[in-house]
Amino acid sequence: ASAAARRAAAPAGRAFASKGGPATAEAVEAAQATPGVMGAIVAFQKTYPFANNIIIATCKTSAADLLTQVAVEKKSFDEIDWQRNLSFVVFGAAYLGGFQWLIQVNIFSKLFPNMLRFTEASWAAKLKDTRGQIDMAKQVFLDAIIHLPLIYLPTFYCVKEMVQGGKSDPVAWVQDGCSKYVANWWTDVPQLVYVWVPTDIVCFSAPLWLRMPVRHVVSFVWTAYLSFLRG
Repeated sequence: ASAAARRAAAPAGRAFASKGGPATAEAVEAAQATPGVMGAIVAFQKTYPFANNIIIATCKTSAADLLTQVAVEKKSFDEIDWQRNLSFVVFGAAYLGGFQWLIQVNIFSKLFPNMLRFTEASWAAKLKDTRGQIDMAKQVFLDAIIHLPLIYLPTFYCVKEMVQGGKSDPVAWVQDGCSKYVANWWTDVPQLVYVWVPTDIVCFSAPLWLRMPVRHVVSFVWTAYLSFLRG
C-alpha cells in the first residue's frame, strides 16, 4: 500500500485495533519486517490484539499455577491439582483476557483522549508530554488503586470458590469468595499495590498493542505468587 493510503487508514484502523479487530496495514507491514517465526508472532499481536491477549492470559495463568505446584510445592505430575489449575484457566481467560482488556484498552482509550498519542510517541517525546503523563498517572491510579484491589481481587476469590468450592449456589460462591477476600485484605492489597504501580507506569507508557503482553510478563510472576499463597 502507498504511504498516503496507509496514513489515511491509520485512524480508523487504530480505533478498530483497540477493540480487538485487525490493525492497520502499516502495523502489519512493520511486523512483517521482522523475519521468520518472530515476525509472524508480532504480526498476529498487532493484527489481532484482543485474541492475542486472551491466548496469552489463559496460557500464562495456567502455566504460572502449574509451575508453582511442581517447582515450589514439589508435586509430582500425578499430584497436580487440576481443579485448582482450572480456576486459574477460567480466571485468566474470562477476566484477565477479556474484562481487563475492556477496562485498560477500550474504556481507558475513551476516558483518556491523550492515551493513544502518548503511547505511540518516542520516549523522548513522552518526557515532554505533560498532558500524556497526567493521563498515564490517572490510568495507574484507576488500575492499581481502584480496579485491582476492589474488582480484580474479589473476582479472583469468587472464581476460585466457583471452581474449587464444591458448591453449586452462585450466592455461596460470592459470599465465600468475598469472605476470604476481606480476611486476606491486609496481606494481598499492599503487595498488589507494591507490584502493580511501577508495572502500570511501564505498561501504560508502552505502545497500545504491547500494553497487555507487557503486563502479562509481570503478571506471570504475580500469578505464581498468588497461586502459592492462595491456590
